[in-house]
Amino acid sequence: MNQALDDAALDTLFRKARSYNRWAPEPIADATLHELYELLKFGPTSLNTSPARFVFVKSAEAKAKLIACLSPGNVVKVEKAPVTVIIGMDEKFYEKLTVLFPQKAGAAESFKEESVAKITMMRNATLQGAYLILAARALGLDCGPMSGFDNAKLDAAFFAGTTVKSNFICALGIGTQELLFPRNPRLPFEEACKIV
Repeated sequence: MNQALDDAALDTLFRKARSYNRWAPEPIADATLHELYELLKFGPTSLNTSPARFVFVKSAEAKAKLIACLSPGNVVKVEKAPVTVIIGMDEKFYEKLTVLFPQKAGAAESFKEESVAKITMMRNATLQGAYLILAARALGLDCGPMSGFDNAKLDAAFFAGTTVKSNFICALGIGTQELLFPRNPRLPFEEACKIV
């Protein structure tokens, strides 16, 4: 655990990784999606709350439902992707804490106040979405994370009758150079960071 990854791995995860807009036609096997979850689930969350819920949209029928919820600029990105993941958030995530955090009896009580539960859910589900991106890259997949959809419409289409709400979506596949913009600049350490 104390050994740094080599440059090739760091390039795959960060330095050469991009957000893609178009996709090669290669499918993604269900086994790969299982492997993806088996990696991302180990990313840390507060009290191991793990509020994210993932819907892997693959079928033509499910893809049509998702496309009906998208902003126009995201339609082709999702149409061409072999899989698009909906990263959802369970508003009742704390009900799983007896299993997920057995070390603290009554851990769910920490989230009875709605404002605390909501911010915990949003922060940690978003973290889990980031872990999904890193896990996908580690498995040789490219990613196209996006917002640009009608949350209420998507929730009605995919999460009706549940306590899950949508956070963001992420296309998965083998990215192509089509509509791949030059890498945008990032803030230098001196502007973004402080050591105190």
